[in-house]
Amino acid sequence: MNKKFAPIALMLAALFGTTVAIAQSAPAAGAAKPTIIDAAVTDNVYQLYEGEVVKVDKKTRTITFKNKEGESKFVAGPDIKNFDQIKKGDRVNVNYELAVAIELIKTKSDGVRTKVETNTVTKSKANEKPSETITNQTTIVADIVEVNREKKLVSVKGPSGKITTVTVKNPALLADVKVGEQVKVIYFDAMAASITTPKK
Repeated sequence: MNKKFAPIALMLAALFGTTVAIAQSAPAAGAAKPTIIDAAVTDNVYQLYEGEVVKVDKKTRTITFKNKEGESKFVAGPDIKNFDQIKKGDRVNVNYELAVAIELIKTKSDGVRTKVETNTVTKSKANEKPSETITNQTTIVADIVEVNREKKLVSVKGPSGKITTVTVKNPALLADVKVGEQVKVIYFDAMAASITTPKK
């Protein structure tokens, strides 16, 4: 799955209290190659940024970060209650996690396919160094429209009517999967940003 990552300023905006929309990276319908999903779960964590706080200007509320790619500056807005907790020498980390899970539902399809999206934001407390985690979860109930056990492929139709084919790496999961049943596909992604004091 390809993921385009936001520039560092946008990622730090998430850290400092600005709402950031993270695009869901769902399998593309009609793609030439099936999307490879390690059913029941795929979980990948990417480090988007790691650097050091090299300067804090309290008058302008400007923070300068530095890593091997150079320096980045960020202006913290007035809504940042824990700005004074940030010190020179602190470390800043921004991570992105993407997980996909497939759960079999042993029931005949009633023709109802659903999509439910939830978004959660968790922030640091006022007396802590700034941190924030933005999580998105999309749950889709889809109909199984084709099963190819030889090639370990399953095609499903979601609520939009588009058909997506996935490769199931664990063939045991295909033992009693039948056309007309349903699967639950859960896409979870999260971006976590934090500033911490390095351990001595």
